[in-house]
Amino acid sequence: MRKLLNTIYVTNENAYLTLKDNNLVCKVDGEVKVKIPFDNIENVVCFSYLGCSPALMGKCVEKQVPINFISPSGKFWAKVCGETKGNVFLRVAQIDCFRDQGLLLSKNQVTAKLSNNIQTIRQTLKNKPELRNDDTICQTLENLNTGMQKAQNAESLESLLGIEGNCASSYFSAFSSLITNNDLADTFLFRTKRPPLDPVNALLSFAYTLATADCAAALETVGLDSYIGFYHTLRSGRDSLACDMVEEFRCLCERFVLTLLNLKMIGEKDFDRQFSGAVWLNQKGKQKFLTKWQEKKRNTITHPIIKEKVPYGLLPYVQSNLLAKFVRGETEEYIPYLLK
Repeated sequence: MRKLLNTIYVTNENAYLTLKDNNLVCKVDGEVKVKIPFDNIENVVCFSYLGCSPALMGKCVEKQVPINFISPSGKFWAKVCGETKGNVFLRVAQIDCFRDQGLLLSKNQVTAKLSNNIQTIRQTLKNKPELRNDDTICQTLENLNTGMQKAQNAESLESLLGIEGNCASSYFSAFSSLITNNDLADTFLFRTKRPPLDPVNALLSFAYTLATADCAAALETVGLDSYIGFYHTLRSGRDSLACDMVEEFRCLCERFVLTLLNLKMIGEKDFDRQFSGAVWLNQKGKQKFLTKWQEKKRNTITHPIIKEKVPYGLLPYVQSNLLAKFVRGETEEYIPYLLK
């Protein structure tokens, strides 16, 4: 099994990455800030406008180390990776499988997402039992349970999208109630994406972007084409299958954000507010976020399917392997990750 992902995050907007003597070198204003042996790197996430040198990109392509370019505000731009070495027959099987089983996979994915939403709420209720009689939370739990049943009975992707959208709206209407120890809860009214309009949305968007990049890397590792999905429509340049897979991991992103907020690891001073109304994590906020994110990825859980202890950072790789087995016909179904 692949080692726990050694991911390099470049958060300084003025950083430039280059290669020297088999080291990744980070420069700011021409001054060397960091040198890291290239053999220790498995993934690069760059939040810089300046990017990296052709020599470094060539080395990453050669060694199959993906470079993810993300805007300083957290929007995914592009990914540079080497030649895909996956089995071509697996990719043909992937297309055939998703054509035949796409609706079933989508229904299970949405059902798992809604189930994980319920578990996220219940986790907060364990710590804050006074919220158990909150009208909004009670109504949300009822809507999510009903949504799970409707999702399993959906007859088309279009109807499934409608069910998911209604449940997401209900879930996020209660999300601020789950923030129990931070004044930033008062700024969150509903989910806003492009751009996020408050600190809580900024944190959610940032976490989802990182998780999607992890899923894309994992899918490519097992030989699946991350651009060919079963639920999200095909779009040039979009990792549609990674967008599909991240649905089952959104709960981990949301729990992580709630932990940051409720333990007051993140505060108002960690955000920049733009004249347009957009709110982004500033550099200090990103550093705090990413430090805790990497710590979280090293924590272990017992995987419900393979019954082995797995670091959170390897969950996308485990699920990608399970999906590849389903595509190859080695298993009868693909079971998404379910939060316990």
